[in-house]
Amino acid sequence: MEVLLYSAANKAAINDLCGRFGLSIHPLAAEDEIPGSWFGPPEAGLIGSTLYIRPDTPVHSLLHEGCHYICMDAERRMNLDTNAGGDYDEENGVCYLQILLAGHIQGMGQDRMMQDMDCWGYTFRLGSAKAWFEQDAEDAQQWLQQHGLIDENDKPTWMCRS
Repeated sequence: MEVLLYSAANKAAINDLCGRFGLSIHPLAAEDEIPGSWFGPPEAGLIGSTLYIRPDTPVHSLLHEGCHYICMDAERRMNLDTNAGGDYDEENGVCYLQILLAGHIQGMGQDRMMQDMDCWGYTFRLGSAKAWFEQDAEDAQQWLQQHGLIDENDKPTWMCRS
């Protein structure tokens, strides 16, 4: 199974979702380098509030980087260039939020996001993103709630961490 790429995704839904958090999408040509990409092409790049993507950038990658932006504190966000940083708890929060937000992208959804995460090589203690999300992610959920990023019903608050 191939992961969902930006070229095949619902771009309007992605732009709308990212825009709700103050993020903008900067599409690049297929042959361009990706500024701010921590892992290199085709992974999304993040500098300030701009996500840099190419047609071959996986949707899970752009959402993951976008969720780093959402989950980091305001001070780190002000100086953001390529390395989102963060600790273990924040990284778990990023993965959890990435799955939640995928449900707001028509044509992606949470199940597809978890499948793509597994296909790309994300690793979780229980062996899959779905098992982790459903059985072992209470700490990530609590972290997101504690920082006001989701409510008690797992709904996004559409705010970035302060």
